[in-house]
Amino acid sequence: MKNELFIFCIVFIPILGALMLPLVGRFSKSLRNAFSFVFVLSALFFSCLLIPQALSGKSVTFVKSLPLGFNFSLTADALAVFMACTSSLVSSIIIVFSFNYISHYENQDEYYSMVTLFLGAMMGLIFSSNLILLYIFWEITGVTSWRLIGFFRQKQQVLKADKSFLVTVFGALLMLLGFLMIYQQIGSFDLSAIKLAAKTSPVPVLALVLILCGIFSKSATLPFQTWLPDAGVAPSPVTALLHAAVLVKIGVYVFARLFIVTFVVPDFLRILVVIIAALSAIISAGAALLETDLKRIIAYSTISQIGFIFFGFAVGNELAITGALLYILMHGLAKAGLFLCAGIVEQNTKTKDITQLGGLIKTMPVTAISFLFCAFSVMGVPPFGGFFSKYLVFAGSIKAMPFWIVLVYLFGAFLTVIYLFRVFNLVFLGEGHGLSAKEKGPLMIFSVALLAFLSFVGGVLIYYPSLFAKSAAVQMLGLMR
Repeated sequence: MKNELFIFCIVFIPILGALMLPLVGRFSKSLRNAFSFVFVLSALFFSCLLIPQALSGKSVTFVKSLPLGFNFSLTADALAVFMACTSSLVSSIIIVFSFNYISHYENQDEYYSMVTLFLGAMMGLIFSSNLILLYIFWEITGVTSWRLIGFFRQKQQVLKADKSFLVTVFGALLMLLGFLMIYQQIGSFDLSAIKLAAKTSPVPVLALVLILCGIFSKSATLPFQTWLPDAGVAPSPVTALLHAAVLVKIGVYVFARLFIVTFVVPDFLRILVVIIAALSAIISAGAALLETDLKRIIAYSTISQIGFIFFGFAVGNELAITGALLYILMHGLAKAGLFLCAGIVEQNTKTKDITQLGGLIKTMPVTAISFLFCAFSVMGVPPFGGFFSKYLVFAGSIKAMPFWIVLVYLFGAFLTVIYLFRVFNLVFLGEGHGLSAKEKGPLMIFSVALLAFLSFVGGVLIYYPSLFAKSAAVQMLGLMR
């Protein structure tokens, strides 16, 4: 009963809290900010309380039966708890960064309300063990991300927010059709019932393809990737939240939940996912090499790295799945750091064009070193956390996949090193272009330094997150047997 209460607190404290934040903001901005942080931090706190149960291999489920085959069902297993801890940790740091970054903009009440609701919806999606409940929370994240991407009300920003909404909603509708096909065959939306039935009555391939379309649209994977770079018009904490911590990770999480834990997936479909993810990784890395907009480069990098996570999950063995889960954590920390560093650079120099920057390490040393540390983790440089996640994905794939596929992903990893070094060289090294900018906002500087520190310590103390990720991988595969 205690663990069930924790699940409710993780999901509904942020959701209910988000509804009261605009009212609190009418009386006190500082109190509104503090409440938003507490609501998000509560998700991290209660998620951490579920870690011992997750490591033990046990799961907790609360089910309330409702009409028409829909159950209000929440389940906390190792996979869900791992994702909840990762998303709420990065989101908490992003909220702290926002206190300085957002302080001089309008629509602050809406911003904090949407960010908090977004995190609550993510928590609801993570713990959902019913397809319709999962879809409801999936759509809430779509609506909140639409409002956050369109935070600035100029025509260009609104159009790009609308684009992201239309692409992800189109994918979500395709996914819903897949869910309905499953219900038509099995007569239930409950994941445990679907898993049991799938052993003797496989899910139709068309339903799997439709669900994959929804997953790819949310995680900005080929051919649905175009909306993510355009989302860079949003404030930097929003892009960090969407690109690193929550939104794009929804797709890979649902892929793991459905295509590893629940469904029996034919081998040809796994290979297809591997090939699509490889194309997405290579093409987006190539775009990052040619782009000059700092935030768009980092966005293309996100698309590329998501391909590696899909690769680990699609390989499907314990080693690769453990690596994919660690990838979610390490990429979330490092990529959030890169976006927030980009936000500091943009806000203080008034430009995102890397060809118009240079020499900023002299005036913005903490931002520069934090960017470098986070970049090292994304590149996979030891002993940063990103090295171990990437290593495990490749180690798990070598015997399970054709060697040429592994080489393609290795080439993508090499491109990652090139475009991130290019960015660091043009932005922070060399001679400046007449831009004199100094670091401002102590909470902003603290946030990027903390993310850089965690990216490094996550590698040094890799045993502990890898133990958690391995427990989740074992439980996921055990549910398949």
